[in-house]
Amino acid sequence: MIILGVILLVVGFLTGLSILWTIGIVVLVIGAILWILGAMGHAVAGRRHYW
Repeated sequence: MIILGVILLVVGFLTGLSILWTIGIVVLVIGAILWILGAMGHAVAGRRHYW
């Protein structure tokens, strides 16, 4: 998700489309939040490991 956000930011910047820029920022922030929660050991989206 973070990579997709960065790609959208770059494409939005190069083409001048502000909607891609905005979507890229939102996807990047959501991806960073999910990455931080996963790194802290929280179950993200109900995924749990039972071993």
